[in-house]
Order: sequence, then structure tokens, then C-alpha cells
Amino acid sequence: MTYQSLDPRVTRMHIPTNEQANFTPLDDMNHWQTYEVFHQAKTGGRHIHVGSVHAPNAEMALLYAKEQFGRRSVCVNMWVVKTQDILSLATEDADVFATTPEKDFREASGYKVMSKLNAYKKLQKEANTAKETE
Repeated sequence: MTYQSLDPRVTRMHIPTNEQANFTPLDDMNHWQTYEVFHQAKTGGRHIHVGSVHAPNAEMALLYAKEQFGRRSVCVNMWVVKTQDILSLATEDADVFATTPEKDFREASGYKVMSKLNAYKKLQKEANTAKETE
């Protein structure tokens, strides 16, 4: 059995639980949560993930994020999101995004309209010349 922590990085280390260890677990309110930090370099730009911070609540996470990531570069906005609130697909599920590479129907070049028009005009011209010769 491995140690389970509120910090996902600790849980991923698969630390074996030692039944002989002498420690008392902290109360739920004594654990700090992990927050992912996204910052915006210029107004109207996209937010980019720059790292993570540990904080007791979102307000403190924003303050820590500002101190950690906002002072090094130009920053006009910052987001913090609990790591546990971010959903993602496993790498094994990458086939969800698999699509057909043939998507000519999305482009005008995918339609052979001009060749059809030319064939129709040729057919009409031949029909008109056939009527004139009769």
C-alpha cells in the first residue's frame, strides 16, 4: 500500500506506507492545496501555464503566484486553478482526436467545379452544333 496525499506529486512517488512509522496525519484544514498558475503577458493575449504553487486557499495562491511568477516578467493578468479541478485525457486516449486526413471538402480546391462546368459547356456546344447541322 502506498501513501496517499492531497499533493498529487507526493502520491505519484508511490511512497510505501510504513505501519511502524510514528506520525499523526494532519487535519484536512492543515493541508495546503496545489494550484496551477497561468499568466497573461499582454492585454488580449493568451494565458500560459507557468508553474504551480501550494497555498491554503485561492486568494493566497494568487498572492504566492504573483510573488513567484509575476515579478520576473511582464504580466498583466494571472489565473490560479486548483490542480484537482483540471480535467485531462490520459495519453492512452489519444485516439479520441484521430480524424481522417482527407478534408478536401473544407477547401474550395476540394471541389472540381470548374472541370464540371467546362464539361457541361462542351456538351452544350456539341449539342448546339449537332442541331445546326440537321
